[in-house]
Amino acid sequence: MTGYLQQSLKQVFGYDSFRPLQQEIMTASLAGRDVVAILPTGGGKSLCYQLPALEREGLTVVISPLIALMKDQVDQLLASGVSATFLNSSLSPAETGARLAGLGRGDYKLLYLAPERLFLDGFLDKLKGWNITALAIDEAHCISEWGHDFRPEYRRLASLRSIFPGLPVMALTATATTRVREDIAHQLGLQNPEVHVASFNRPNLVYRVVPKQKPQDQVLEYVQRNQDASGIIYCQSRRSAEAHAETLRSAGIRALPYHAGLPQQERAQNQEAFIRDDVPVVCATIAFGMGINKPNVRYVLHADLPKNIEGYYQETGRAGRDGLPSECVLLFSAGDVVKNRHFINQMEDPAAAQVAEQQLRQMAGFGDHTDCRRAALLRYFGEHFPGENCGSCDNCLDDRQEVDMTQACQKLLSCIYRINQQGYPMGLNHAVNVLRGSKSVRVLEKGHDQLSTYGIGSEESTGYWQALGKQLLQKGFLENSDDTYNTVSPTEAAMQALRERTSFQMKPPQVLEKPPKSTRNRAGDIECDEGLFDKLRELRKQLADEQGVPPYVVFGDVALRHMARSYPASEEAFLAIPGVGQKKLNEYGGVFLETIQGWLTDHEPQSFSPLNNAGTNRSSASKKKDTSLPNPSNLETLKLFKSGFSIAQIAKRRGFTESTIEGHLARCVETGYMENIDGLVQPSEAERIKETIAIVGTEAGLRPIYEELDEQLDFGKIRLVIAQMNRDADHTAQ
Repeated sequence: MTGYLQQSLKQVFGYDSFRPLQQEIMTASLAGRDVVAILPTGGGKSLCYQLPALEREGLTVVISPLIALMKDQVDQLLASGVSATFLNSSLSPAETGARLAGLGRGDYKLLYLAPERLFLDGFLDKLKGWNITALAIDEAHCISEWGHDFRPEYRRLASLRSIFPGLPVMALTATATTRVREDIAHQLGLQNPEVHVASFNRPNLVYRVVPKQKPQDQVLEYVQRNQDASGIIYCQSRRSAEAHAETLRSAGIRALPYHAGLPQQERAQNQEAFIRDDVPVVCATIAFGMGINKPNVRYVLHADLPKNIEGYYQETGRAGRDGLPSECVLLFSAGDVVKNRHFINQMEDPAAAQVAEQQLRQMAGFGDHTDCRRAALLRYFGEHFPGENCGSCDNCLDDRQEVDMTQACQKLLSCIYRINQQGYPMGLNHAVNVLRGSKSVRVLEKGHDQLSTYGIGSEESTGYWQALGKQLLQKGFLENSDDTYNTVSPTEAAMQALRERTSFQMKPPQVLEKPPKSTRNRAGDIECDEGLFDKLRELRKQLADEQGVPPYVVFGDVALRHMARSYPASEEAFLAIPGVGQKKLNEYGGVFLETIQGWLTDHEPQSFSPLNNAGTNRSSASKKKDTSLPNPSNLETLKLFKSGFSIAQIAKRRGFTESTIEGHLARCVETGYMENIDGLVQPSEAERIKETIAIVGTEAGLRPIYEELDEQLDFGKIRLVIAQMNRDADHTAQ
């Protein structure tokens, strides 16, 4: 069974290996087991039921809550040669009739439905006649009242167990705590289900929290500095979404709003424009995004504070679904916490208000967190992050060292203590206002302008004192109250430190008003010929528009970047690209191969550092050499070379460029599978290259070396010499 799955994975979907837990989930389902699968966004949930559907006789029914998701997934399946369809309200009576007839004939392997469709009069009777052999329930957290997106209509799905008693059921979601997982299994009546929970860690995402100052200016500046990227701006209100979209459009940026207040047709058009790369930015409320399968969203920026951690995780998870580096930026202010708390206080249900308040505290705690944000997120879902520094959140990327901040800490703690002595504890913001000598109405009304600490911190900004206060909270010198007022008080540890005049070691407060620019080729990206990549993107968009589908249905960015680094020249080489299956080779191979070869007539092929096991370039921060073994393709090239074939002959025979073949041999040299570079590089040439490397170095890549050699020795020879130097250095170190 496993062999068939592996074969179909490559032949149909174009991938050589499974993502974590996919194979185990598929195997359990094909064995007739009920399964609960918790995989992060971008973790490959859809494939867990799509691939087994191809191995089964009969029809797999997929319950999905959103029309957009159904059409999107069906488009991608059809592009890969899989017979799939959907039934929903977007279809005309004629289209619906044709699809029902096809289902009656057994034309399809997968059928996508909304939960409401199942319970229309007479529909279950039709379903019984279509030889259903499996049921998949996507976004399964919707069935649980403890989930962040409970939908009452999902509760009716429990009746399917009695209607189809022997049917294996797969429940899938990206976000579920232990409590929600157990509730999903209970509500669906799953029978001794296998539960598979993948890591919630999304290593390709960078998490940043930026003090919220002037949000419209901050959002505009960020989008302007990432103009080539596709992104989502999440807003708390419809009004805010409209305002941000208008600000961006006024600056010449194509942006559209999305919220529940728009007419349905306009909402659908705006969503479609974003999915098809007609506009790069959408400004949306949380009504947007659930089930959106657009893989190349490079950033998600929260202009307002999300209501809870689960919602934040799910929304940020819409960035980087393709596994390429992406960024999640949160504009955070205490004012947003106050605003959300005001809404909570208007809630009529005390129990619901209590839950909402707890969730708000957790979200605010994340915004204030001064240690690793990735670890904090994972901890919420019951997962431990190994290590203390993830290297990809603002706190872990902060290389400031702790210094003596005793005087500043004493000022702030003393100010808070004096305020509390008056009998009216206040929040951190109020203490900062007192410290800076504010003449606000509240400060004057409370008489806090008469305190001895009034105005003694006027030399520093509000952001400075707020940042310092958050560090004191994290280190246990301050504590927030447990009530809804969120007042702040010094702890006993703080009072002891003040009495004993203990020094305070803190990081100097750093106030960032602008979210940092995303870098296109940061660590973890797939290094490639960026000019060719842009050319292939243009071709992809043209083909997608002609076919009326989103560009990623043709190929994702990962596939294009692999094409733009390996320069495939034959169908065999093109088929080796991740994401290229037989159907896509037949349909698109010719035009993409022609475009790549056309590019090479006018441009020199570039060289790139090796990819790691995850298929991305190694971090430039890590100087460790890659000591993994050559892959089978490298060894096939070596075999032909040892048999007497020249570089040119091997390239023609295997359908690769000569530069790629030289790269294969360089890999074999570096790992010791090839003893020397005799016959490939003359001794005098090798000496010239080594002398040049001694002057130029290798940190900036091969081109500076190539140019220093007056472009007389090609990239392949340079690469081979470096490979031998690396191997010799390793031997010396040993």
